Amino acid sequence: MRVELRIVAGSLKGRKLRCTVTPKLRPTPQMVREALFSILGDAVPGRPFLDLFGGTGVVGLEALSRGATAVTFVERDFRLAQAIEDHLKEFHLIDRGKVLRGEVYRWARAWQPPAEPVTLFLSPPFIDYERRLDEFFDLVGLLRQKIADRSVLVLQSEKNALQTLPDRQDWDERHYGRNELFFWVKGEEIASDEEEGVRDDGT
Repeated sequence: MRVELRIVAGSLKGRKLRCTVTPKLRPTPQMVREALFSILGDAVPGRPFLDLFGGTGVVGLEALSRGATAVTFVERDFRLAQAIEDHLKEFHLIDRGKVLRGEVYRWARAWQPPAEPVTLFLSPPFIDYERRLDEFFDLVGLLRQKIADRSVLVLQSEKNALQTLPDRQDWDERHYGRNELFFWVKGEEIASDEEEGVRDDGT
């Protein structure tokens, strides 16, 4: 089924992405994206953003629209990766967006993170939660070790998929119908109020 996804806010507000939704590709709903970026707040503008398991790329493009300095998309499906590149060209963002075609689990082992804080968004295919859950948890643990202080890690899942997430008490959980978001800030506590966003000022 062909659908259009709308950029919610920022320099690209109202621009649309065209994509085909399949059982393997279910884009992050607009309501969840709005909540995601409301909570992230100042943890997007002026810092790098990584959209892992890029899919349609709508989350990373939203981050660019909201002032991320650069976005790296990692996507293993060639057609999806090409579609992200096409949208970057269409929106004249090719200088701030980089698409890597490959497996996130393998990419993460070689990734050398910057010394500055980054924001990472992980929304793997839901089948990975059924068949590769331990591998996904290993990936999350590796990223938590690698990233700099004040970096933010966000996981999106379907309801109850992450019940056994290691150190779950350290994550801020938000629930939106069948979707769940988990937030973790390295070296800090998440702000308790959505309106405050994720703090990145070291206080």
